[in-house]
Parts: sequence; structure tokens; C-alpha cells
Amino acid sequence: MSARSPVVGIPCDFRMLGSHPFHMAGEKYIAAARDGSGAVPLLIPVLEPPLDAQALSGIVDGLLFTGSPSNVAPHRYGGPSPREGVLQDERRDATALDLLRAAVTKGIPVLCVCRGFQELNVAFGGTLHQHVHEVEGRQDHREDRSAPLDVQYGPAHEIRIEKGGLLGQIFGHGSSAVNSLHSQGIDKLADSLHADAIAGDGQVEAVSMPGAPGFVLGVQWHPEWRWSESPLSRRIFEAFGAALRARLTDR
Repeated sequence: MSARSPVVGIPCDFRMLGSHPFHMAGEKYIAAARDGSGAVPLLIPVLEPPLDAQALSGIVDGLLFTGSPSNVAPHRYGGPSPREGVLQDERRDATALDLLRAAVTKGIPVLCVCRGFQELNVAFGGTLHQHVHEVEGRQDHREDRSAPLDVQYGPAHEIRIEKGGLLGQIFGHGSSAVNSLHSQGIDKLADSLHADAIAGDGQVEAVSMPGAPGFVLGVQWHPEWRWSESPLSRRIFEAFGAALRARLTDR
């Protein structure tokens, strides 16, 4: 009997294209999961009512929570109502937050990127700044949307990798340059999470969960973008892949 590759579930975004609803995920995440982690990507629709989180967590070997143009709805963490024109995705919130809690409890490996990083913090009791650039002392972490993609996803600032977290185990301590394409960011860090990396302005850029039974890593930047060209991104996806294969073996 031949060994199968691990399956990584990717919760979708919900979008209306014209009059029709679609469930979608960015190809760069799907390709990085396959090529960087050696996994078979499986897209998870965000139906209403949501698919059962316990059932979903029983059929995948890991989960990748992606970035998105939308933000986590502020009522999920007790924040003020969003400003007009800020994109929300309540369908994704309803699926992703329950799925995160179920997966972490079961020891299923999770990698959370950008919106997914923020979902991880909210799922375990943390809060978010809705407009980081308006917080005193913080820099503007948003991308220039008029610039070419290579510029938008180019190195934007340094992070300092802290001791005591998973990212330090994966890559070592010190500093690294990362891209920056976000307006929201962590305000109150969830009690169960560890700040693995900090930007120069004090903004938390990566987290892990030391008490979790499995692999839990969240990053605010986008390691999936041309992942093979960055030593840090390669290490992240390789470590996630190793955790997926270990989970598959244990099953």
C-alpha cells in the first residue's frame, strides 16, 4: 500500500461575482502548500450554516489559514463597528474561528498567514487594531497598491525573532526582512499565544502557542509569495510540511 501525501485544508473566502456566490482561495497559497510543504491542498467552502468543525478536522492532516482582502469582523473580538467600505467576510469568520479552535485542541498542525494570523489571535481571545497606521508609535504597514506586485511584496521592514517560540526553533534568532501588506494587526495578544517576532515599531509579527499539542504558527507577513526565494519562507513551509507528515504518520 503506497503512502499518501498529507492533506492540508484551506478555508476559502466568500465572494459575490456578479449575481453568483463563489468560494475561493489565492493560488499562491495553494501552490506554496503543495510545493513548499509537499501537501495536497483541499479547499474548504465557507457555507452557511458552516460545515462542522469537528468533522472537518477529522479529515485533514493540517490547515492553512490564508490572507485575504477582508478583515475579521470586529464584533468577533468586541471591537467598534468597521468603517464604511472595509470588506468583511462573516462566512469565513464563522468557519475559520471554530475550525482553528478544533484543530489546535486536537494537535492538528496549523499555519496562519496575514488574515489567518489575526484569526488565530481572535479565536483564542485576543483583539485587533483595525487601522495600525493610526496607532501612536506604529508605522504604516500597508502596501502601495499602485505599485507593481514585486514592489508590494518586496521587503518592507525588519522583524526581530524572539526566544521561546516556534519561529525561533525553525529559523533561529536575530532579524529578518519581511514584506508588509496589512492594515489590521494584533492589539491584545491572546493569553495562550507567544510573540515570536516583533517589528521595529513594536507590532507583533509572528506568534506560536507553546502549550499546544501540535504545530501552531502565525505570521503577519506573506511567506507564500515566491516562497522558494526566501530562506525564512522556505524554512516555514518545510517545517509545516514536516509537521503534516508527522501528523499523518501518527494517524
